[in-house]
Amino acid sequence: MERRTYRGTYARTLGLLLVGGVLLTGCGGGGGMNDSAVDGAKRTQGTSGGGQVAPAPAPGASDDGAQNAEGGRQKPVAPDYLSTFALDVDTASYGYARRKLTDGELPGAETVRPEEFVNSFRQGYRRPAGNGFSVTVDGARTDTGGGDGARAGDWSLVRVGLATRVADEHGERPAAALTFVVDISGSMAEPGRLDLVKKSLSLLTDELRDDDSVSLVTFSDEAKTLLPMTRLRDHRGRIHDAVDSMEPTDSTNVEAGIRRGYEEAVDGHREGANNRVVLLSDALANTGETDADAILERIDAARRDHGITLFGVGVGSDYGDALMERLTNKGDGHTTYIADETQARKVFVDQLPAHIELRARDAKAQVAFDPKTVQQFKLIGYEDRKVADDDFRDDSVDGGEIGPGHTVTALYAVRLREGAAGHVATATVRWLDPRTRAPHERSGSVETGAIDGRLWGGDSGSRLQVAAVAAYFAEDLRGGKLPGQPGLGELADRASELATETEDSSVRKLATAITRADGLKGGSGSDGGGQQEGEMD
Repeated sequence: MERRTYRGTYARTLGLLLVGGVLLTGCGGGGGMNDSAVDGAKRTQGTSGGGQVAPAPAPGASDDGAQNAEGGRQKPVAPDYLSTFALDVDTASYGYARRKLTDGELPGAETVRPEEFVNSFRQGYRRPAGNGFSVTVDGARTDTGGGDGARAGDWSLVRVGLATRVADEHGERPAAALTFVVDISGSMAEPGRLDLVKKSLSLLTDELRDDDSVSLVTFSDEAKTLLPMTRLRDHRGRIHDAVDSMEPTDSTNVEAGIRRGYEEAVDGHREGANNRVVLLSDALANTGETDADAILERIDAARRDHGITLFGVGVGSDYGDALMERLTNKGDGHTTYIADETQARKVFVDQLPAHIELRARDAKAQVAFDPKTVQQFKLIGYEDRKVADDDFRDDSVDGGEIGPGHTVTALYAVRLREGAAGHVATATVRWLDPRTRAPHERSGSVETGAIDGRLWGGDSGSRLQVAAVAAYFAEDLRGGKLPGQPGLGELADRASELATETEDSSVRKLATAITRADGLKGGSGSDGGGQQEGEMD
């Protein structure tokens, strides 16, 4: 069956905008900056199971209502109080922004995705005991109004946090069958491109297990296989030799590389293993097919029939962000960006070996806001991950692929009604078991009492504040303005304070990035000095 796209039809969208009092795009936005649970937060753990499931908890549903969703007692939900999106664990947008700022340039607004800034930082969510998700919903009041007559404090930042169980370092994971598709075009000759890719693959070759397999495909104007699917065992030296032999040449035919890579992945497909294509490129396609949808269409059968996911690793000061993002979204995978060996080690040594296994396929989230307490809301980011509300339980619609230890955070700017008290929202995550394809769901909810604290100087936690700083920073870089959004100078100060409070080096690097952006925009900031920092935690 042909899979449907993320976006709903024009008619559905028009219907959402015409119904009811909550305007999905009607507020100026709103980010929040708190990152840990507020005292007294009301959280409800829903049920998980396969087979037929009832609609997501209705706006205004009590905790009992959320628990009883599978009993079929919920009334239909007015669609204009719903927000639905595919889960996303990408971080490339933030990594690339930091690279550009280090080079003394502001990133292009079109490359800035707030959800990838937020998801680059630890959140501190509790983890589930099993293979599904935990759901955490909390928030805090922002300090200013929305610029539309709203009083200070009318706006809140609501955080929806989803987390999977971390990988067991001593546990048995299925074997991996990885096909590396490496860009060796002329543009990859720049320092920090092919040399960094070769170092990354060498690091990974030493980290993988003996029963894992790798193949290596290179592409420039054409693609060729340097190494067919090979078990590591006693062949690590052979793999190192193939990696060392790569040299930059000619133009960039991404389509040829991906097509050959999927052919190799299918030929070397291992039943019961985690089969994945890993694309390493600056994604500056200039030869052959350059449209992401057309490229993925040509290998669609291999992708769907064999469950082979695509992981994108971006490199280079000039980077085809839009193409890589679209490729991995359509390829059931995610992206990251590396600028130096420290980041490469984090991705290929600390993360990839543990995250080869999947915890969930086609994962989507749906947040139902209560019209009795909520006047307006806006999802911050996720513009290219939106899903039509009616498609939440349509499992032919693509969602996100989530691995062990991943967290996904969605921040909402929420304007409460005057004097509102009680239920604010219920968040539900739906996913398919990676092996059986059985659907499962989990829900959590939040009450007004859990978001009454002030974002700054109140009871909100430092991790929520870090998330808020990251979201506000991204919104500033792309020219937006959210309720309660400080200027870059104040954001840099808050990030510095949070870095000291959390003793988190990644937050210190965030403060440096904001200071550099402030300076480039004519503020009082400086470039922070020093070289490009390592990958954020």
